[in-house]
Amino acid sequence: MVQRVINLGESNSLVNEFVSELRDETGQQDRMRFRRNLIRLGEIFAYEISKHLEWENREVTTPLGVSTIPRLKDQPVLAAILRAALPMHQGMLNFFDKADNAFISAYRQPSSEDGFEIRIEYVSAPALADRVIVVVDPMLATGSSLVLACEELLKNAKPKHLHLVSVISSVVGIDFVKHRLSNFTIWTAAIDEELTAKAYIVPGLGDAGDLAYGEKDV
Repeated sequence: MVQRVINLGESNSLVNEFVSELRDETGQQDRMRFRRNLIRLGEIFAYEISKHLEWENREVTTPLGVSTIPRLKDQPVLAAILRAALPMHQGMLNFFDKADNAFISAYRQPSSEDGFEIRIEYVSAPALADRVIVVVDPMLATGSSLVLACEELLKNAKPKHLHLVSVISSVVGIDFVKHRLSNFTIWTAAIDEELTAKAYIVPGLGDAGDLAYGEKDV
């Protein structure tokens, strides 16, 4: 059983620059910039994940001869949890431009004054058995929505490996995923210690979906 956590923010790189802009409450007023930074992080995550996929040598014919070059053996499936994951999903699709895609609609349903339950409303996916699946959700807070989305997505299929991608993760969320899922790699750009009573990450950045697309009325 493989359970890995890879935090790209531990090394100095442009990842930290983009995360800093995402966190900044002044910069968050520019929705286009916010979405663009999520797209760029999606591209970086895609590049890093590509190093952990299977490759095989193939011959490529040039105008002057033949070159043997490593190429991806199989394309991954990119799965986005709507709606907040859409910019990051697009960033990953910019790099994995031949990948298959899956979409999961998950939302919080209030169940008490301070509580809520996660509900899955819609899943669209190709055949997933023995595939490498990349599930994207910008914020890994409690881990409940990510785990439920993965369980719903994979209830009839056993994947080759799961890559779970979030910009900011909580310690609680990572631990929850470790107890509920197996054979996965969590990719993140920052790990925060605290969750509020309403399950928001502190310091976090707020609601990624609202910041990218506007606050919901219902």
